[in-house]
Amino acid sequence: MRSPSLNIAIIGAGAVGSVLGRILAENHHRITAVVSRSLSSARRCGRFVSCRTVSTSLEVIPQKTQVIMITTPHGAVQDVARALANRSGLSWKGVAVCHASGLLTADVLTPLRDVGATVFSFHPLQAFPREFPPRKIVPTARGIVYGVDGPPDGIRAARRLARALEGRILLVPPEMREFYHAACVVASNHLTTLLGILDAFYRDIAPGRRDVLDTFWPILQATMTNVRSSSPSQALTGPVARGGTETIARHFEALKLHAPALIPYYARMTLETLRLAMEKRSLTNAQVRDLTQLSLSYLNEPFQPEESH
Repeated sequence: MRSPSLNIAIIGAGAVGSVLGRILAENHHRITAVVSRSLSSARRCGRFVSCRTVSTSLEVIPQKTQVIMITTPHGAVQDVARALANRSGLSWKGVAVCHASGLLTADVLTPLRDVGATVFSFHPLQAFPREFPPRKIVPTARGIVYGVDGPPDGIRAARRLARALEGRILLVPPEMREFYHAACVVASNHLTTLLGILDAFYRDIAPGRRDVLDTFWPILQATMTNVRSSSPSQALTGPVARGGTETIARHFEALKLHAPALIPYYARMTLETLRLAMEKRSLTNAQVRDLTQLSLSYLNEPFQPEESH
């Protein structure tokens, strides 16, 4: 059974607002207004989400609006919240306002709560590359998780909005918000960086070829499948998991020859991989000690015996 249709206004006409607005519109919810600093971006977003009411002014948001989504960069959220709270002619009873920042909590919306609005944070746990047109992002933004905090009425409103977007919520304690956002960076940005490093390796291995992902996709996909079906430690394979100090030492020698700038990365990741192998209980104390000492030697850090326990 389909949830009742919502009337939703979007403030911020970038990728996040455009993509979420499009999903809502396709799911038979109505976008009542699109507001942006730039009229051209508001119009572009309006066309994409089937909304004719577009403007650079908050005054166009109609009273019938039930949810206002602030999808601006996080640095603008507080100013938008204050401007909305000071807007005349709009009753806030029954209106929910959320922001999509991963870094900020619902507290930044306090001016709106003070005038009677229901408030919550609503961070889409997905990547929204600025270089990608919104239509290419829409398929990957369906059924995702939203990092949420707020008072009880805000959490209820967040659940309703997530259902409208075919998604679900993750309750993030306000004091853990920055830590949660760092986890999102690891999941997306650091993974992208890792693939960039893999590409750097491949350019030396196979000069002139541009099929790094085609070449490594099977092992990447299998690794993700194995982790999802068990755990990172249980899915771990390779020389560190086997205590192969000699193999890792030869890797470092190869890096010195072909990509010395990547030695710190490889050493630090070897230590982190070692932590997983220790969780797996696949190594002897001597193997842990030798791998730790080897990796630290390439980071110019002293070896402390307790680090191997």
